[in-house]
Amino acid sequence: MNLDPAVLARIQFGFTVSFHIIFPTISIGLAMFLAITEGLWLKTKDALYLQIYRFWLGIFAMAFGVGVVTGIVLSFEFGLAFARFGQMAGPAIGPMIALEVLTSFFLEAGFLGIMLFGLHRVGPRLHFLATCMVALGTLLSASWILSANSWMQTPDGIAVVDGHVVVTDWLKVIVNPSWLYRLPHMLTAAYITGSFLVAGVGAWYLLRGEHVAFGRRTVSMGTAFATILIATQVFLGDILYGKMVQLQPAKMQAAEGFWDEQSESPAPYYWIIVPDQEHQRNRFALGMPVLGSIWLTHSLDGRVEGLKNTPIDRQPQMGWVFYGFRVMYGIAIIMFGVAVASLWLRWRGGLFTSRWFLRALVVMTPSGVLATLGGWYLAETGRQPWVIYGILRTIDAVSPVPANALLSSLIAFVCIYGLFGTSFVLFAFRMIRRGPQDAPAQAEASGSLKQALKAGVMNVPVGSTPVPAE
Repeated sequence: MNLDPAVLARIQFGFTVSFHIIFPTISIGLAMFLAITEGLWLKTKDALYLQIYRFWLGIFAMAFGVGVVTGIVLSFEFGLAFARFGQMAGPAIGPMIALEVLTSFFLEAGFLGIMLFGLHRVGPRLHFLATCMVALGTLLSASWILSANSWMQTPDGIAVVDGHVVVTDWLKVIVNPSWLYRLPHMLTAAYITGSFLVAGVGAWYLLRGEHVAFGRRTVSMGTAFATILIATQVFLGDILYGKMVQLQPAKMQAAEGFWDEQSESPAPYYWIIVPDQEHQRNRFALGMPVLGSIWLTHSLDGRVEGLKNTPIDRQPQMGWVFYGFRVMYGIAIIMFGVAVASLWLRWRGGLFTSRWFLRALVVMTPSGVLATLGGWYLAETGRQPWVIYGILRTIDAVSPVPANALLSSLIAFVCIYGLFGTSFVLFAFRMIRRGPQDAPAQAEASGSLKQALKAGVMNVPVGSTPVPAE
């Protein structure tokens, strides 16, 4: 076989980053949920919030650990598989990654131990501070990584001298043209992921008739957060779409599935296409009439630009971009429908008893992860054929590494990451099946923080039988 090193390098990085992004998305969403839950516990003295906190803390810790381990690999891949990218862009990318470690990672590492093991040692208020610091650390981490990635999408504040990037304005490098729009979109996606994860597990308990109080509270909290966040995401997504039409028109042209320089008027909105990149056309297209003009141009007769506006050698592969966008957008529509249904059922008093809705929540449990992956494929495949948009092509960034070495490392990554992923899923399912610890009856009845502490709620491992503290 004649293996192409560039293709193997791209597959390897695509696989590892796709696997990695799942776990920061979960940990960012759950970190904020845990901070809110512990704050509610301190404010209301309701032991049920403490029970919820301790249950989700275990799953957060696993997601955080896997995210850290798989994230370290990506930095090595920059140097091993894309050395020319590192040589050229190192002066801009390197400091941002280093600052992510020096700020967010040190903050998380410094307070994570207190968060996991220190509640009965440092006291509730200091423990709440530790939880907030970890949540802040995840937010800072996302900010630095999105800044670096957004700079690769919309580079600014640099000059290219003798084939190397020279930073001329650090503020423009960090706060590049797309960062302020992509960051809130990504953070909201992570928080939505956490909301549907929490609500889905709570719904599963209600369907089984187990841990009813826990299930009702988590379904209520998860759907409330999801309703607010998905409504916010609709506006953030529309703003980001308009900005990327200006900054990366080829990406958005491919995302809509149009080839001609101007679509017909009114334009349809395509849901399914079979693109033919070679002949610059769609072999098949299925869509809704007029919706494209309404949704994309905010008018009844607007036209949509097609991919032929971009030279062929600078076009991304339409199929990857189009369906990445459809996965993200399609799931977002379903999320919005679930959020509307939750409001109606909450008003009617059937939020916890409508079995069809609870089943829908269970099905939607991983929806945030899937939507995030779709959005990530849209962002990354839509940037092609550039690794630094308009400056460095991906094919020119690949290291002179033999194809056999890349293939063997790719196989190793698939095996190792498969073990990581399987272990995470098995342990998470085991914790969910075992369920949350039962809060001591006297603390649950009175809602007293003091009694909860005396009963040793925070000293009991998740899922074990509570034993009163000495």
